[in-house]
Amino acid sequence: MSNIAFKYLWGNVAASAVFVGVALAQNATPPDFSADNTGWVSIGTDYVAVPGGPKPVTFDPAHRYVPNGSGEQPTFRVADLNNPNLTPFAKEGLKQANDMVLKGFAMYARESRCWMTGVPTYLLNPAQPTFILQQPKEITMLWQMDQQVRHIYMNVPHSANPKPSWYGESVGHYEGDTLVVDTVGQNTKTFIDNYRTPHSDKLHVVERFHVVEGGKTLQADITIEDPVALAQPLHVMHQWRKVQGPMTESRCADGESFNPFGQQAEPIPTASKADF
Repeated sequence: MSNIAFKYLWGNVAASAVFVGVALAQNATPPDFSADNTGWVSIGTDYVAVPGGPKPVTFDPAHRYVPNGSGEQPTFRVADLNNPNLTPFAKEGLKQANDMVLKGFAMYARESRCWMTGVPTYLLNPAQPTFILQQPKEITMLWQMDQQVRHIYMNVPHSANPKPSWYGESVGHYEGDTLVVDTVGQNTKTFIDNYRTPHSDKLHVVERFHVVEGGKTLQADITIEDPVALAQPLHVMHQWRKVQGPMTESRCADGESFNPFGQQAEPIPTASKADF
């Protein structure tokens, strides 16, 4: 066999192998995130940085963040504005939030005041589990706290011009044991993280959900792109621990918060005009 004939044959074999591999991955049994009343409780309320890439926003060293349950007096977050991946737009938004904290405002996380958080901050909801309802055409994510819902439409493309909304337009598909979710079309009233990093309408989030540690832990590998807010795409990771038990109903109204000391809190957002 000539070298040319061998290379041609080998090229066809390699191409066929790739095609078969992709087909097998798409046709593999999808992961089960919801059997036996499974819920997933967030491990922490911040993203974990992926080595080698830009780091997510964290606290200003001069104002250390102390979470609840640490045995110390909890504090509100003050962001480190020296993160090199932040654009001037993002720094200005964070500075406004920092200034409110330093002036004495109780800057609770949005979910604690029953406001929609957007994607990917939806993933950071602490304390109570998130449940995942898997159906062939749609996956529904539900918080036990406040029953806030994300809809992920399976095996369809994005709309040509999705109307901006709180959680945007999420489409998904399975790649072997991984659920891949692509989200665009969010409004600009939410934040990228719990430090209140702002974003533009160009925010694009890709989440890759899969179980690790023998099914005890759910992990999301997350890519966050927004050229207006971030100099480079941000690659981070977040995990949840598995719990089992039926979802319980939780009531929550916009603007509520755990505020037993009557602190000066962020005002409830109001619309400049009616929706209809």
